[in-house]
Amino acid sequence: MSRRKKRFWSDEEKLEICRQTAYPGVSVAQVARRYAVNANLIFKWLKEPRFAPDLIEGSAETVFLPVEVGPPNFEAEPVPELSEPVAPSPGRIEIELAGGHRISAEGGFDPEVLARLLKGILS
Repeated sequence: MSRRKKRFWSDEEKLEICRQTAYPGVSVAQVARRYAVNANLIFKWLKEPRFAPDLIEGSAETVFLPVEVGPPNFEAEPVPELSEPVAPSPGRIEIELAGGHRISAEGGFDPEVLARLLKGILS
């Protein structure tokens, strides 16, 4: 059985790897798999102040957007009662994720299946 050589990570590489853990929806385990490194090693690096993502310039920061809630629109047309379920009409939805990735769904799609898919991707 051959022994693995100990890998050396430069400070720049450690900094880049630790930065990637700061993005919303990205786990340390995902980053560890991407670089073939043990997640515990990344956690060790994250404890060092020089690699902590919250101290890195330009790191992801929580931003609250203004939301206005108005009175309900009572002038909307009433929804007619249907005797049979109607198949969803073809449409398009595009969702932009952190890091500039986009998910597009076209045609008839089940919103619940799409929600489960997104939940799986973001977890």
